[in-house]
Amino acid sequence: MARTHPLQSQAAERAENLPHDVRKALKIRERKEALARVEEQRDIKKAALAARGQLNVEKANQNLPAVPQTPDVVAPPVRPARIKPRHRFIFLSFVICVLGTNLIAAWYLWERAADRFVSVAGFSVRAEDSSSAIELLGGMAELPGSGSPDEDILYEFIQSQDLVRTVDNALDLRRLWSKADPDIDPVFSYHPPGSIEDLTDYWLRMVSVYNDSSTGLIELEVQAFTPQDAQDIARFIYDESSRMINRLSDIAREDATRLAREELETAVQRLKIARSDMTKFRNLHQVVTPESTLSIQTGLLSSLEMQLAETLISLDMLGQISSPKDPRVKQAIRRQGVIEQRLKQERAKLGIGSEDGSVDNPLVDLVGEFESLMVDREFAEQSYAAALIAYDVAVSESRRQSRYLAAHIQPTLAETSIYPDRLLTIALVALFSLLIWAIMVMVGYSLRDRR
Repeated sequence: MARTHPLQSQAAERAENLPHDVRKALKIRERKEALARVEEQRDIKKAALAARGQLNVEKANQNLPAVPQTPDVVAPPVRPARIKPRHRFIFLSFVICVLGTNLIAAWYLWERAADRFVSVAGFSVRAEDSSSAIELLGGMAELPGSGSPDEDILYEFIQSQDLVRTVDNALDLRRLWSKADPDIDPVFSYHPPGSIEDLTDYWLRMVSVYNDSSTGLIELEVQAFTPQDAQDIARFIYDESSRMINRLSDIAREDATRLAREELETAVQRLKIARSDMTKFRNLHQVVTPESTLSIQTGLLSSLEMQLAETLISLDMLGQISSPKDPRVKQAIRRQGVIEQRLKQERAKLGIGSEDGSVDNPLVDLVGEFESLMVDREFAEQSYAAALIAYDVAVSESRRQSRYLAAHIQPTLAETSIYPDRLLTIALVALFSLLIWAIMVMVGYSLRDRR
């Protein structure tokens, strides 16, 4: 614990013995003396810092210790605010960056910028529904669809360099878009001649495409320096888009027709081969249809079996009333042997009971081969009929336009200019110039405070 000086303890004891008013007056005087000493030290430090040129007055005030304030002590008077060089610099930068920029932009927009007219067109891709006719023909030849929506294809096509080159060759875009003198309006006009890439970049500024994927509608907005030029460009874009859709349809129909034609040719060759095999079979075996021969052969076997049965019955009857030496018995036995031999031969022709293979190409095998050839021919005929239907449908579809471009808004002819939108442009210039100036000022003050 710190020791108390004897003099301080004695002064404290004497102060306690004084009246209350006297003690209060002494405390006020001590505080005023302390405040005076602090003010003197502050003035000394400020003078030293100002002499060295290291800190300004405000920073010196910030670094000095705060003076305790009491209700009974009156603070020293504050110096009046003065305009300093940094304030003048900020005001000058505001005049140059904000007011000057807006004045220059307004002068350019109202004095130099050329008026631009707009032509608007709206269209969509429509397709004919031919499913009913195809279903009536068996549904064998549906045309292949597009891999992506036609609206997306048109959207990319209108912004492509290929279309820009086509329109430039037909209408001379460089001449149309340089009607506003580039020396007078260098911002909004085209600077001829330029490369195709420069023309494409300017095309994206002057031609706007809006695609609504939910409805399939496409809206086109074309700008030019005369109303007729804008309408001509919009109409040419619509015509080229229609031709592009027709080319896509032609390619799809050509693919469908080509595939149908190839299938038909394959079916024709298969049918020719099946019929040729049938003809060779008939010439080789000298039969028109083995079924008729089989029917005759079956009838012959049935007749021989009946005769054999009758002979056996007669032989049994003769055996009961005569002796074995009876000529009638011998004749019946001989007849029985002849009929059995004939049955054996006829059955061998059918492939029945011929295990030694003594008969070549039995009738049963011929019937089986003939039925196989008949199945091949029937399948070839059905394939040919289906391929012929598919080819007829593909040819029918190729003779009409399955997809086409339908315009719900024809290219318009403007009467007044819409661009440049001077009020909106000057408002945007004012907003962005003010934001940029404010950001620069805040960055400058933040760097100043970090020193």
